[in-house]
Amino acid sequence: MALPRKRKFAVQPAGKPNSEINVTPLVDVVLVLLIIFMVVTPLMEKDIEVRVPTTEQVEEISEVPPDQLVVGLSAEGELTINTEKIEPADYVNRLRRILAAKRIGDRLVFFMADDRANYGKLVTALDGAKQAGAETLGMMTELPERNAPSPEPSAPLAPAPSP
Repeated sequence: MALPRKRKFAVQPAGKPNSEINVTPLVDVVLVLLIIFMVVTPLMEKDIEVRVPTTEQVEEISEVPPDQLVVGLSAEGELTINTEKIEPADYVNRLRRILAAKRIGDRLVFFMADDRANYGKLVTALDGAKQAGAETLGMMTELPERNAPSPEPSAPLAPAPSP
């Protein structure tokens, strides 16, 4: 009986190591990124359309007219309606009674918030005014000073650019 022959396997060296960088995957990745940026860039250039009111010279008033509603929000979070302090729980009901006495179309409420007031409380006050029946909400930047003479304008105001 013949014995099976043993085979010898020899592993030959593959040669010297390859120290060059394979740039094909790098080029593929760069081209994919280039395509992504080319597609996304036009989407980022969308503008937000804003209606800017035209500027006109108006006579400044020194006190709030009695039929005007001004809701104030102090830095401590206290609410006022025309200088009368209101509890937050009574705010919507009180404003609803005041607005119900006004004609439809004249239900305008201005808000004057302190710069340090909590933004969340301001949004809550705005929402409460809408719940109470306010048709138009306005923001005041400065409270009018009582019995203060109105300053003379040094130059007429330039009109705001139209959108």
